[in-house]
Amino acid sequence: MSIFGAIMEKLGFLKKKAVEAVAGNEVQAAEAPAAPETPVQSPEVVAATETTTTATPAETVDVVAVCEALAAKNPEKLNWKQSIVDLLKLLGIDSSLANRKQLAEELNCPKDLIGGDYSQMNIWLHKAVMQQLAANGGKVPEELKN
Repeated sequence: MSIFGAIMEKLGFLKKKAVEAVAGNEVQAAEAPAAPETPVQSPEVVAATETTTTATPAETVDVVAVCEALAAKNPEKLNWKQSIVDLLKLLGIDSSLANRKQLAEELNCPKDLIGGDYSQMNIWLHKAVMQQLAANGGKVPEELKN
């Protein structure tokens, strides 16, 4: 999985982890109650149900709420709103320079920012991650995207 994909997964874009993180109820799949058995329906009933049911849009992930919930559980005081390193640490993702370079390549960071003064790359990365999260349906305040 890509690093950005891992970020999205940890924030709940790819799973229901966002709701669980905010609620503080990280329930293991084995502990979840079993779904009630549904009666067998005739093909006509199934077809009618499928044509009248509309797909509900995916819920918007509130990036700040998820990160704040994770930060409340983290013993370190992380500046995740400004630091890509701290954001990655908060999400339990390797924040090494090699990983940040890989993330920069995934997000099409300008080549002149990859190498040399990594503080510029880190600033660019944080903004790009927040912009991409917003572009993928995340709720991200403007001040984190600019």
